[in-house]
Amino acid sequence: MKRTGLATLVALGVLPATASAQTPPPAPTPVPPAPATATMTVAAQDTLDGAAFTSRSFTARVVMKPYVANETAILRVYRGKKKIRVKTLTFKPVAGGTAGVATLKVKSAKAGTISLRASHEATPGLATARTKTSKVTVVRPFASTGSRGPAVRILQAKLAAMKYVVPRTGVYDGGTANAVMAWRKVAGLSRTYTATSEVFNGLLAGKGQFKVRHPGDGRHVEARIDKQVLALINGGKVERIYHTSSGAPATPTIRGKFRVYRKDPGTNAKGMVDSAYFIRGYAIHGYASVPPYNASHGCLRVPVPNARAIYDWLRLGDVVWVEG
Repeated sequence: MKRTGLATLVALGVLPATASAQTPPPAPTPVPPAPATATMTVAAQDTLDGAAFTSRSFTARVVMKPYVANETAILRVYRGKKKIRVKTLTFKPVAGGTAGVATLKVKSAKAGTISLRASHEATPGLATARTKTSKVTVVRPFASTGSRGPAVRILQAKLAAMKYVVPRTGVYDGGTANAVMAWRKVAGLSRTYTATSEVFNGLLAGKGQFKVRHPGDGRHVEARIDKQVLALINGGKVERIYHTSSGAPATPTIRGKFRVYRKDPGTNAKGMVDSAYFIRGYAIHGYASVPPYNASHGCLRVPVPNARAIYDWLRLGDVVWVEG
């Protein structure tokens, strides 16, 4: 065939043209971006000094960085080695969308150590992340003489915050028992020395606040016969609250507004310790026996360990109100 004929056939597509007939290779599939590196933490909120009470919830808070929409994490809750709850949590953006937060209310009916662990398995948008374990000690809301540990520390802290005079030792001793008694009196509960769930719940709810009646009297004492408590007031605010025992029905404490006119340190022949007299033979003083009810010969008895602190606080001329 002549060259002219071959060229014509190629042009007409009858014969393949080697160069022009090659198919271009397909474009490579784009590599998806690597998932974002994630960090995640879990912590307990609404606890009391790192502890919580049985049947009272606290909050588990999981934080993920960065925040990626629709990402989740699994929170596992253990009491000891027993898994008691598993929950899938969805994050909500916080801090301008730089982090995600998810929360869950946690409650344990039994005492023990609660462990919180959260995990996120890798997705196209976010890499695998796991938290360190966060622990909460769950205790019964009960304490009595000889008790020690988180419940007692919480009890003492709450009493002290309300100005009840109480040791901060973490041990339920005589001073703690007297503070519980004083709080029970003000709160209107039965007069016992035990901190039951009613006491803990009341303290957490803010009950048992001593209400000042005479804020204009500056530095003064307010003794409530009906409550059998004694409070030291300064500038209209409560500084200290004590368990007291006033005069028995046969020898009642005189009521009214008085002033401290004499102070006798030490122990006298009647067993009165560090006495501050406010009218005639009526005094605020320490005594070996301070029952939950009115039992004195007319004075305001306070526990001996508290007597010196009250004596030192009082000054000659300070007002003493006896009411109720």
